[in-house]
Amino acid sequence: MFKYSLDNKRYHTLNCFYRNKFDSKVFKVSLNAGFGCPNKINGKGCIFCKNGSGNDFRDLDLLSQFYLVMDRIEKKWPNSKHIAYFQADTNTFASVDVLKSKFEQMLSIPSVVGLSIATRCDALDDDVLDYLSELNEKTFLTVEVGLQSSYDKTLSLINRGHTVDDFEKSIKRLQDRNIFTVVHIINGLPYESKDMMINTAKYVNSLGVQGIKIHMLFVSKGTELETLYNVKPFHILSKDEYIDIVCEQLEFLNENMVIMRITGDPLKEDIIEPRWLLKKFVVLNDIDKEMRKRDIFQGDKVK
Repeated sequence: MFKYSLDNKRYHTLNCFYRNKFDSKVFKVSLNAGFGCPNKINGKGCIFCKNGSGNDFRDLDLLSQFYLVMDRIEKKWPNSKHIAYFQADTNTFASVDVLKSKFEQMLSIPSVVGLSIATRCDALDDDVLDYLSELNEKTFLTVEVGLQSSYDKTLSLINRGHTVDDFEKSIKRLQDRNIFTVVHIINGLPYESKDMMINTAKYVNSLGVQGIKIHMLFVSKGTELETLYNVKPFHILSKDEYIDIVCEQLEFLNENMVIMRITGDPLKEDIIEPRWLLKKFVVLNDIDKEMRKRDIFQGDKVK
């Protein structure tokens, strides 16, 4: 049995990490604080983005959002603990005073044991980093930063609005402050090969970060990505190709790195391709089956 698993997984699951850290069932409660995104101000935003990630509840205040989700969780998992997850758009894209007003009200909730803040490398100025360092002393803080690919030509194609070097500098500044850092990557980006996707995982591993989220690219209606797909078609990974790539990526990630996500969650009404991604638990189960078939574990190929 893998040392960082509670359920016969062969990779370090978020459930295992939270259970070991907090000795409790822990759930992330997704929140929309209405911060916006610097990449949408400076341009059209990432070509795969429709309305931004986690954009539910935009008309509710933060506490109402939190308790609405928490009430649902409590029906199934009473007495669980919670991470307030600032997910929608770029959650450090504001002044420090605004950040304090949003983040610290969540810390007054008894069941909240930490904050998770999703952001971008171009929204981590010195004053924001200094505040995050303070926040890191008060609670268990996770900062999630999108990379998507370790290739600048891909970042330019998808209009990320930053380079790999920009990203790496911001990660180093977070790591220098001992902040638990998670990197997002996407498999299946236009015109990338399997080797490129494996190299992106290797690159993330070289940064010494604590966690990773692995997504599968999906084409949503009304996005620039849909236009690109129609005008200059690119290969969409099959389920088997995706599973093959993920299994190999896991082998190149340190065994103690937390795998916080390993697939995507498209909306059925928005997705164009790939439709197989709608069957999330089938994908997860098939990854487990393939790892058992190959008899591999996370970290097997880390030198």
